Amino acid sequence: MAQDYDEARPDVAEASERTLKDVQKMDAPNAKSVQSDLEETDLSEGQELPGAIVLDELVVEIVPRADDEFICGECFTVRHRSQVASEMNGVKICRDCGY
Repeated sequence: MAQDYDEARPDVAEASERTLKDVQKMDAPNAKSVQSDLEETDLSEGQELPGAIVLDELVVEIVPRADDEFICGECFTVRHRSQVASEMNGVKICRDCGY
């Protein structure tokens, strides 16, 4: 007698059908319920996080450009004169941006 090996076995078919029915019975959350749960549990409002800078002024010391430095005409960063790759019409270009 020939046997069809591609046919699902009855015990496996019943188990997968039972599992599908169990999943369908579960009370799965939808997008609206998840959104409302997230809004209810948002505890970050009004609290400071450890290590966070809140209402503090940042103090930055500005150092003027030295005589041996230039500003790249492409990336606008201050570079040492040894980083000049090219100069066109008085505009210096650094090695990183070089033509």
